[in-house]
Amino acid sequence: MAARIARVYRAEAVILRQRRLGEADRIVTLYTPQFGKIDAVAKGVRKQTSRKAGHLEPLTWSTLLLAHGQSLDIVTQSQTVESFMPLREDLQRLASGLYAAELVDRFSAPRAENYYVFRLLVETLQRLSAPETSPDLAVRYFELQLLGLMGYRPQLGRCVACTNALTPVTNGFSAGLGGAVCAACRSGQPGLWSLGVNALKVLRLLQGEPFARAAALRLGRELEGEIELILRGYIRYVLDSSPRTTQFVDALRRQADAAPPRPPAGAAQPYGTDDAAAAALAASAGP
Repeated sequence: MAARIARVYRAEAVILRQRRLGEADRIVTLYTPQFGKIDAVAKGVRKQTSRKAGHLEPLTWSTLLLAHGQSLDIVTQSQTVESFMPLREDLQRLASGLYAAELVDRFSAPRAENYYVFRLLVETLQRLSAPETSPDLAVRYFELQLLGLMGYRPQLGRCVACTNALTPVTNGFSAGLGGAVCAACRSGQPGLWSLGVNALKVLRLLQGEPFARAAALRLGRELEGEIELILRGYIRYVLDSSPRTTQFVDALRRQADAAPPRPPAGAAQPYGTDDAAAAALAASAGP
């Protein structure tokens, strides 16, 4: 006799995104350490009286009780483990968290278990919640580690064209070949991004060292931009499209660059942080 499958099961999850279903329900996309990515229905969660709503917001780490359904499982209970509240109070960090969640969503097949991806996502949201951590550095580290876990680890030790060791000169990076191209091979490889000496050193460190060591880095804007260009381009190539949250990240950056100096701590802010965060979360949700 076949073993009976329990109708109800418990799982920890980070909520990646949510989208409307009918008048009062939502479909929530979850990432769990045991079962990978799951879509589940949260019934009545859009009602003002719902007790589950706060525990199912994007970028919340929750413990859930789910029931097996015919097509989608159903969230029956939810309890927050960590809400990452400091992240929600800073729009740049919130945008970075939404970007990380979208990458996990885009790279993951349904029900493909990967505990290390879950841990990486949780640790990244914790880093983004720490005011002393550079959100850009936390995201670059996340991108490289996720690429490795998903089977797209870029080759940064040797030239992907000739396999020779890379010398400390300006090399190139090829998304199609999946890594660095030495100076001698650059002319024969069209569409490369320039890969400077310092950018290669930082990429190697982010790829191979614990984040505690990477956190000590202090990068200039030009070097940050070079590294971001390479990793975003590689991710765009792998996914065959750009993550939609990059537009939000870039818009906030342009706004910050154009804004006047920030008022001192405790001064009145020009808009409500809660309202802005809510708008950002809504913009990241599916239709």
